[in-house]
This record gives sequence, structure tokens and C-alpha cells, in this order.
Amino acid sequence: MSQLACPRTESTHHRLHEFAKTALIKIFAHPYASVCELYCGGGLYMDKWDEAQIGHYMGIDVSSSGISQIREACESQRKAYTSEFFELDPCLENIEMHLQEKTNQADLVCCLQHLQLCFETEERARKLLQNVSSLLKPGGYFFGITPDSSTIWAKYQKNVEAYHNKSSSMKPNIVPNCIRSESYMITFEVEEEKFPLFGKKYQLKFASDISGETHCLVHFPSFIRLAREAGLEYVEIQNLTEFYDDNRAQFAAMLMNSGPNLVDPRGRLLPRSFDVLGLYTTFIFQKPDPDIAPPIMTPLLPETSYNHDEREWQGTSRRDDEKNGHTEPPPLGLGKINDQKGILGPGPADLRFSEAL
Repeated sequence: MSQLACPRTESTHHRLHEFAKTALIKIFAHPYASVCELYCGGGLYMDKWDEAQIGHYMGIDVSSSGISQIREACESQRKAYTSEFFELDPCLENIEMHLQEKTNQADLVCCLQHLQLCFETEERARKLLQNVSSLLKPGGYFFGITPDSSTIWAKYQKNVEAYHNKSSSMKPNIVPNCIRSESYMITFEVEEEKFPLFGKKYQLKFASDISGETHCLVHFPSFIRLAREAGLEYVEIQNLTEFYDDNRAQFAAMLMNSGPNLVDPRGRLLPRSFDVLGLYTTFIFQKPDPDIAPPIMTPLLPETSYNHDEREWQGTSRRDDEKNGHTEPPPLGLGKINDQKGILGPGPADLRFSEAL
């Protein structure tokens, strides 16, 4: 076991999460690439960057202990790539002031954990994306994993609706703000009918964990809007169940080797794995390089999308067959991007939104 391996990787949740992050690194990292990892504390993926034969690694984290741990590991293991570390919060501080000539040097910027905490306020999310843009070279990619708010919000709305449809005599036995499965429990602080753009907090606790973690929902249309304002163009936001199905031929063996009870003999996700992976989504943005090719353009959203009364999400559900996860996705609607796959990190098929935002 690696010196930096996570001690809880035996749980279904951690094995699936580590698989997804490893798969993303394998897809994006390439030899001699310059990589910046945000919230890198713990250094859980240093071996993965080593395998990808990157040229330089830059780690940024708000925790001094996390930075110290990963720096010591790099020095003791004598990595093939060069590395440097910075203790700062990319949601609050101006990276250009700290790094100076080191900006616009990264081929890849990744955030494999904690992106959701940046959506506590619009200012924090905006600062993060501005910092990402300043770090990336033209043509570079910003990618990572975050909880899939579409799935979580739809499950929450389903619970609230079921609660209010129950007779009053049964209500004391039900907690409408709590989502439960055999693998996890999600608890919202307050009941709300509409999806706030920023600061909607919830606690996620997996059955294998001693305590839960507090997160904020990521409002994906706002994520895309702020990214574009920072000079980053949307490429894809895709639920991890779809990400796995799209890349099953390449990654099924990796997931099989992660331990038992994750996939069937044909490499298809088992129901519990599908349920856990469905809580997360990938996100991919690119900083356009006008000197190489026409930039990838994020389609313009209608101005009405940002009106206060229209920009909250109304979670709706479709069928009650979440466990198979192999139904054909219905079209999504969001202005001119209704035909693009995964635009809202839509989650498993029965939890997709049936109407345009």
C-alpha cells in the first residue's frame, strides 16, 4: 500500500471514488504535462501522476499540514517530476499575487475534492474560477469531480413531496429533509421548494464513515456562467454512472480490480455501485487557444435564465427504476444546449429533469 493511500479505501464509496479520480487522471494527464492540483492535501494521487509521466506538479491547499504531508512524500519517494507547493485558499486569495511568473503555466488544473465548498457564495466560486483561468495555458483543461446536485436535489424533492402527501398521522415518523439509502444519508438544513444558486448546505454521511461532511450544492448553470466570465469554456458535465458506461471498455478491469461487489462479470455496475456513483459528476472546461483552433464555445444561455424567479431548479423525477441505470436518457433543455449530453450532471436516468430550466 502506498504511503499516502487512504485508510478507508475498503468501503464501497471510497473504492468507487478513487476509481473515478484515477480514470480522469488517466484520460487527461500526458507525458511532460504541467499539472496544478487544487485542494491537494493528503497527496492521494501522487502515484497516479507518476504513472502518467507528467513533467511538473504544483499543489495548492489551504491546509499547512496537508501541504507538509504531500511535500514530504514527494521528497522521500523521489518522484520523476519536479514539484512545488503553495499554502493558500484558491477561493479567497489572488493566485497571481502569490505565484507571479508561474501563472499561465499549467496544461491541466484539476480539483478532485472540495469544489462544492466553493459554492457557499458566488464570490468564492468566482474567485476560484478566475484563479483557475490565470493558472492555465491557452488550450489547457480544468477538470475534476464534485457531488451531482441534480441527483441530490431530485432525491430531496422526491422525499419532500412524499412527506407532504402522507397523512398527518404518519408524518412524525418521516424526516422530509433526510435522504437515506443502504450506503449513505443526506440531510438538508432547511426545507426549500426552489434551488438556491449558492449556499444550499447539506450533510453527506456514508455508512462506512464515522461522521458526515457538510457540502454545498453546485448550481451547474451558474458554474458554467462564472467559468465563461473567467475565460473558460464549457466542455462537459457528466454523471459518473454515464462516465463509467461511456468508458467501460477501458476501465471495467480497473474497477473489477478495486475489489468485489462493485460490478458484475460483464463489467456493469451493480445496484449499490450505481447508487453511489450516481451521487457524483465530472466537470470539464477548457481555456481556449485562439492561435491553434477556433475555441470551444459555450452556447449562450437566454438572458431569462438569470432572472431571479426563473433560475432556481425545480427537481422532478421520472421512473422508479434507479437501480438498473441503463435507460435511454430523455433530452434536457437549457436554452440552446438542450442537445448536449450531461449539461446539468443529470444523474441516473429516472432523476433527470423533464423540463427546461
